[in-house]
Amino acid sequence: MLGSCEYLPQELKECYSETCEIYPIDEDDVPDYIQTVDAHDHDFEIDGWGRWDMPTEDYYDTLQFPEDYTGYDGSEVWRFIHDRICFEGYEYDDDHWKADYNKAVSGLHSMISTQIIRGIKTRIESGEGFSDEEVWTDPEQEFRRRLSPDGETSLAIENLYFCYMLCLTAASKARDRLLGDCSTGKIDAETAAELKPILESSLLENPLVEVASQKLHDHAVKDFDSKGALWEARMRTRELCRIMNCVQCNKCRFHGKIGTMGFSTAMQILVGNFGEGGDTFRVHRVELAALMTTLHKFARAVETCQEYLK
Repeated sequence: MLGSCEYLPQELKECYSETCEIYPIDEDDVPDYIQTVDAHDHDFEIDGWGRWDMPTEDYYDTLQFPEDYTGYDGSEVWRFIHDRICFEGYEYDDDHWKADYNKAVSGLHSMISTQIIRGIKTRIESGEGFSDEEVWTDPEQEFRRRLSPDGETSLAIENLYFCYMLCLTAASKARDRLLGDCSTGKIDAETAAELKPILESSLLENPLVEVASQKLHDHAVKDFDSKGALWEARMRTRELCRIMNCVQCNKCRFHGKIGTMGFSTAMQILVGNFGEGGDTFRVHRVELAALMTTLHKFARAVETCQEYLK
């Protein structure tokens, strides 16, 4: 959480709201087995899909600090992502995995936009109000601007569904690993009871959901050059994880890191090193947790979009 920004010259800016801040939970509230597992489950893979912070004594609770509207403007970071991390020169429907990658990253951006919109609405309903510095105060206006077909990104919702489908398929492929961890106690009983119904959902078996991952796979393995260039996707996804250190709102950074790690885990499972997918039993606990948390974020984002499209 304390990593410095390595990509953009920045002046330290205070977030407009005290809700930007998050704090670690008490050390006594962290189960001993989690600390033990994390202390040993941190292998470094130089050409892996993701990067995450090494284990420390600090643990943060996503329920205590859920995603929220803080007034922070992350447009500079997103501009860097779309202009420098995504692949240039590829149109939306190009027959190439690089176009699919750009679409998925755009979907990740759409998911975070829905968090902001939902947070604005919650702020209004709570009667909390807005400060003079906060310029986004109308959820319907922000939905039209950020996500609607007539907004700044006309395909934002389609991209949202595309990335959601990738995460769903990745979760489906990781199901045996997750259920095994539930059975052996690597996942505690309370969490396992909540996780199992999700893993048994018919949505994970729906062939229509697999269309996105199948398209990505077919593009990734269609020829020698496509396979040979997949290292670029791994490199850029690692940079996507690192750029979150440039987010100057701690709560936004926290959830941004979870979302990008969830995305990187989905890509690791679906694509792997050579386009045929990765071994889910080699995926780290932290990565799987990020994947399932990100899947929940996408599910809520879809609900939000459906609400505003009625």
